[in-house]
Amino acid sequence: MGDRRILLVVGHPSAQSYGSALAEAYAEEAIRSGHQVRWLRLDQLAFDPLLHDGYRSEQVLEPDLQAAQDWMLWADHLVFVYPVWWGSTPALMKGFLDRTFLPGFAFRYVADKQFPQQLLKGRSAHLLITMDTPPWYFRWVYGAPAVRQMKVTTLEFCGIRPVRSLLMGPILGSTPAQRDRWLRKARALAAQL
Repeated sequence: MGDRRILLVVGHPSAQSYGSALAEAYAEEAIRSGHQVRWLRLDQLAFDPLLHDGYRSEQVLEPDLQAAQDWMLWADHLVFVYPVWWGSTPALMKGFLDRTFLPGFAFRYVADKQFPQQLLKGRSAHLLITMDTPPWYFRWVYGAPAVRQMKVTTLEFCGIRPVRSLLMGPILGSTPAQRDRWLRKARALAAQL
């Protein structure tokens, strides 16, 4: 049985998305295995997704984002569930990352060091990603930009590793049997913790 603290971050702007079903399957298996699970459904948070002045000035975090940062610090395993739109994450997920993975929270530049100090070390992550492109095509032709953005240039940059991904698609036109198979894969990923 497990003792992990898991934070599920669902990045689709609709609660009716297939990603929500994937997150629920993952959470059910994680809880069944004895892990603690908390949810962040980004469509239910009240926050401005724009980082208006970049990093030039501090933008006060809304209460929902303060709680999100607290929960990320509580968690030792993060699960991001999101669709690929135009090769990347939805704007809601990107806005959440821009507003929460801030200097001083997720990373810190240190004088005379070329690379930043990684402030979120000690955590791992899973990416559950849906798309309307066949995953093999997304990886080999497009270079999997939505995976690289999250895994390499966001999570690993802040010290989160290992980061494993599960790509599911094409969702458009998928059969109930295919969707059930993907739900089983999400459960299996949670069971491996």
